[in-house]
Amino acid sequence: MRYRTLGRTGIKVTPYALGAMMFGAIGNPDHDDSIRIIHKALDAGINFIDTADAYSHGESEEIVGQALKGRRDDVVLARRTRPVRVTGRHRR
Repeated sequence: MRYRTLGRTGIKVTPYALGAMMFGAIGNPDHDDSIRIIHKALDAGINFIDTADAYSHGESEEIVGQALKGRRDDVVLARRTRPVRVTGRHRR
């Protein structure tokens, strides 16, 4: 597998990222199958995973978290969040 340097960080990532958008209810609801897909990508050398809290309403991130148990230090996560509109008091 070939790797590239991520910006000026010195971190090496694969030129391809595994997109986690289709893991969970909106795509593949089978958690075990999704975890197998993630493990297959990691075993092939992919170390870059794209995820977001909006994917399947957070379910995708739960699946990715389960799949990375014991392997988290080997992976770079690209994570995005959606804008939150706040009215009244600040909420998190």
